[in-house]
Amino acid sequence: MAFILVKELLSSRKEDLGLLLIAGETGLKNKIRAAHTQKPGLALVGYNKHIVSHRIQIFGKTEIGFLAQQDEGESRAVLSRFFNKRICCCVVTGDMEPHPLLLEYAKATQTPLIRTSLVTQDFTYRLTRFLSFRFARRTTMHGVLVDVYGAGVLILGKSAIGKSECALDLVLKGHRLVADDVVELRRISQESINGRSSEVTKNHMEIRGLGIINIKEMLGIGAVRDRKKVHMVVKLVEWSDAVDYDRIGLDDEVYQILGVELPLTVIPVRPGRNLTAIVEVAARNHLLKLEGFHAARSFQEQLKDRISRYSLDGPEDCEEAE
Repeated sequence: MAFILVKELLSSRKEDLGLLLIAGETGLKNKIRAAHTQKPGLALVGYNKHIVSHRIQIFGKTEIGFLAQQDEGESRAVLSRFFNKRICCCVVTGDMEPHPLLLEYAKATQTPLIRTSLVTQDFTYRLTRFLSFRFARRTTMHGVLVDVYGAGVLILGKSAIGKSECALDLVLKGHRLVADDVVELRRISQESINGRSSEVTKNHMEIRGLGIINIKEMLGIGAVRDRKKVHMVVKLVEWSDAVDYDRIGLDDEVYQILGVELPLTVIPVRPGRNLTAIVEVAARNHLLKLEGFHAARSFQEQLKDRISRYSLDGPEDCEEAE
């Protein structure tokens, strides 16, 4: 099961999340195993059955205020049971001073107690985004990821079929490179795949005959981006006269990555075909589909309507109606 150490959270997101360790330093190797945080809630009145120890526990204005007005004996009893759950860490939001008993039990149980300058809502939002990305299911694929008109296009195909050359032409036309050769993919939600380059190949492309080139240095920062949501997959295949390729586009194909189905466009490759233009049009067509316009189905409806009128009125009346 994936995890992140508390000390990793502090070192990598300290500034962004406004974090300050105030107690429990010996527990920095505790493991966070969930992307979602938890507020103690009913645990502060003794019901802690559903407290999940590997989630970060959030103490906001309500929790701190509740502890402040409770009898010390009652607070000791509930906090003792709470911290005996072996909590990975606790965070006090809004730059508030933690209750003295929180400090006491955090030290006694080696539970990191952290304070953040952010209010609960902002802190939870930022933290959940970071942890969701870290815990996301992931894989790597051999291909190229390009931002084309705002759509993340993952170009796949066997080695030497022309993926990088197509992507280079797209970048030269003003689109943006995300990753070449090795694409790291993460499932960031039930329906979303996020792609990025590996740190080794970031901003670089391999073009046979030229070797390795740096797109950022050559064309500027506007020609690259760090990551992009994958909206569609384009698969380049060798042209075969024996294959009956789709010429209308009524049937929408899909390509599955990490359990997420993405729209698939298969493009047969042979000399003379302008792959760059086809990929650009495929991206625009996909964006139109997202807005509710499906060109092939619209054409089919017009054709059906024309055939229907032709059969009812005859060819002459049909032409007059036009």
